[in-house]
Amino acid sequence: MPKTIVFQGDSITDAGRNYDLTLPPNEGLGSGYPFLLAARLLYSKPAAEWKIYNRGISGHRVVDLYARWKRDALNLKPDILSILIGVNDTWHEYPGGNGVEVPRYAKFYRMLLEWTKEALPNTEIILLEPFVLPFGAVQPNWIPEMDERRAAVKELSRDFNTIFVPLQTILNDALQQAKQEHWLRDGVHPTTAGHMLIADAWLDAARPIL
Repeated sequence: MPKTIVFQGDSITDAGRNYDLTLPPNEGLGSGYPFLLAARLLYSKPAAEWKIYNRGISGHRVVDLYARWKRDALNLKPDILSILIGVNDTWHEYPGGNGVEVPRYAKFYRMLLEWTKEALPNTEIILLEPFVLPFGAVQPNWIPEMDERRAAVKELSRDFNTIFVPLQTILNDALQQAKQEHWLRDGVHPTTAGHMLIADAWLDAARPIL
């Protein structure tokens, strides 16, 4: 029986993916970590007959995910649902004044997860910790707010018994191997190496359910 994975998020997940919703699964996945994971799974576990979708959209915040959740997540009936969201909820506040403050971010994120559990009780959920490094587009006043968002996601992961991927810690550890510009282009968006780092971390965390 085919196993369906849906990747949800913002530009980090989007990574240039094709927005044509009529494309078959495993096509138009962009050039980021969803593509790298699809390549690995389709190659190493072909018997699973994977159906992999990338539904990340550049610039999106948690409220944008909520607005399209039925079409872009629930209707695809994933066996595994992967979510990475949060940096734009901070970024869009400066200077545009259109961010999502941390308590509302946590509230909408919780609503997404409750909706998913109600509609798809057997779906395994993977929550990826939002991350930044302090250079490029990242302003100093982002850092404490992003810390709060990470704490909120970790709490949600515990409350909903999801798999949790601590990407900030993984990135911080990677700085022992190479400078920050090796992993992220602007403090937010991964380089090729950064996407591989995320893909490896996701695969390690998700291995028990694959």
